[in-house]
Amino acid sequence: MSARRARNPAADHAERVLKARNAGWKLACVPPLDHVGRLITHTYAPHGPGELGHITDDGILVVDRHRYVPPALWRRAYTHLLLHLALGHLDAHTLAEVGLGDPAAEIDAAYNTACCVAVHRFAAGLGVGTPLDELPDLPAGDERELTERWRRDGVPEALRRIGANGTSPCMRREPPSAPTDPAPRDWPAVLARGLVEMVASSLDTAAGDRAGRTARAEGPWDRALSWFVSSYPLLGALAAGLTIVADLELARSWDITIAAVSPEHGEIYVNPHAGLSTEEWRFVLAHEMLHAALRHDRRREHRDAHLFNVACDYVINGWLVEMGVGVLPDGLLYDPRLAGLSAESVYDTLTTDLRRARKLRTPGSREHGDVLGEWLSEPAAAARRSSRRGSAGPMPWERGSGGSFVDLDAFYRRALSAGLAYHDPGRGLLPAGLIEEIRTLEQPPPAWDVRLSRWFDEHVRRPEPVRSYARASRRQASTPDIARPGRIRPQDVDRLCTFGVVLDTSGSMDPSLLGKALGAIASYATARDVPAARVVYCDAAAYDAGYLPVEDIAHKARVRGRGGTVLQPGIRLLESADDFPADGPILVITDGHCDALRIRREHAFLTPAGARLPFTPRGPVFHVR
Repeated sequence: MSARRARNPAADHAERVLKARNAGWKLACVPPLDHVGRLITHTYAPHGPGELGHITDDGILVVDRHRYVPPALWRRAYTHLLLHLALGHLDAHTLAEVGLGDPAAEIDAAYNTACCVAVHRFAAGLGVGTPLDELPDLPAGDERELTERWRRDGVPEALRRIGANGTSPCMRREPPSAPTDPAPRDWPAVLARGLVEMVASSLDTAAGDRAGRTARAEGPWDRALSWFVSSYPLLGALAAGLTIVADLELARSWDITIAAVSPEHGEIYVNPHAGLSTEEWRFVLAHEMLHAALRHDRRREHRDAHLFNVACDYVINGWLVEMGVGVLPDGLLYDPRLAGLSAESVYDTLTTDLRRARKLRTPGSREHGDVLGEWLSEPAAAARRSSRRGSAGPMPWERGSGGSFVDLDAFYRRALSAGLAYHDPGRGLLPAGLIEEIRTLEQPPPAWDVRLSRWFDEHVRRPEPVRSYARASRRQASTPDIARPGRIRPQDVDRLCTFGVVLDTSGSMDPSLLGKALGAIASYATARDVPAARVVYCDAAAYDAGYLPVEDIAHKARVRGRGGTVLQPGIRLLESADDFPADGPILVITDGHCDALRIRREHAFLTPAGARLPFTPRGPVFHVR
């Protein structure tokens, strides 16, 4: 019978503890805390129940060598203690600011908990360590503010155990050093060096990934786009933000001859088999970037999509030829006789010869042009995303620093404005029309609700109070014997200061449109002291709801019918009503699927964004977004 060595439970436990502790230390000493970890001195001492260790002002990490916890818990404890040191919580000047300037003074619970709150915030923002399983809500304020508050009011019970050492302080002070000891180390500076190296490493990695993608997908369009970033400031910011998708199958499926752009997605789709030179690709990419930045997809309004796309092509190509950007490819639209005209003026010119205008082609699809807008449905967008081949990432307007985001229109506006500001006149003069459009973009149009408010100010009268001796006024103290007239409201104020609302209640109406429109109307009318509005519901017939208090319009208006949409009877009802003022304005709320209207007084329309009325409106149209 062979003799077997008896197992030593104590030795097995010590080995298990050592392995867990070493594994936790490796997990904690990752950038940027690896610089701090290299300078730490380890020592051991027994701790109470629930305590793992503490850190001293001399950079000594004291842990319990006999306590076993999983590596993840050691990682959390080590990260927490190293951050206390690296954030300067044990620096002499920091301790002096919180009333602990005496080297013999012990760190109290208020200051220790305040520092633990700061450590948890920093660790969460940097993504190091592992948080507590149930971390309570952390209060606002820095270490000094929280220390003063908790010394006065006591530390909240929920925050007493957020440190790495249970309820005991995570930080302790060593006895005063001898005069011959070296100066204390600047631990925040050590952490700063680690942060700098971590950021530099991340940038190098990102640059390597981008270089790899560029090497895999290098083409004349990529070289053309890089030229804008390095050599043409006007469009450099746009070129850096937009993404090129060069996919032959996608170009064939969408019938893209040369290139097209989706302003909503920030992508330019090119046909790799277009056979253009680098100079010609510069022209084409600048063409598509200006389409996107000037938002030609939204600017056309009620105009024919194809003809407006052609008109914008004439204008943009004229600018690029004048600026000398690249070389105009054969087949693209250019007419020097249209120089200096706006896209709207060119559109009006094209409508005089529709047969010829319909034959004109853009660099994009024969059916949809080169400005891809509403037709880019979700299936098409899914195909686009699957074809990007490694270029996936946030949209350019979602790449703000610090997690901030900007609006899509704001991204294009800032890119063009910054490009215009940095464009050197020595690189060539810019067309006056382009400069004017960029300056116009810097002043975005007012929102629909702002324009509606101005319409109210202009057309809806306020109930002006009048003075009458029939009602006594308060006497002035200086002249108590002189009688003065008091203020009274006019008797027929409802008939004098009101407006009409013709509400489309057909089945195609969007409830969100009704809510936004009626809410805005109610708020503006209330602000102008308009007591009531005359409301008429219309679908297949007109339903007169009479006068409704403006504060009740938004939540008491009821939809009566769900049939077809015929609004003219409602208009006629208001115009012929004896109790509605002859000069009372009318607001028509509809989704555009209605009959042609003839309104003989001041009026306005509230429609969803992108909706088109089946007739030429004479009053303003506010597109609710």
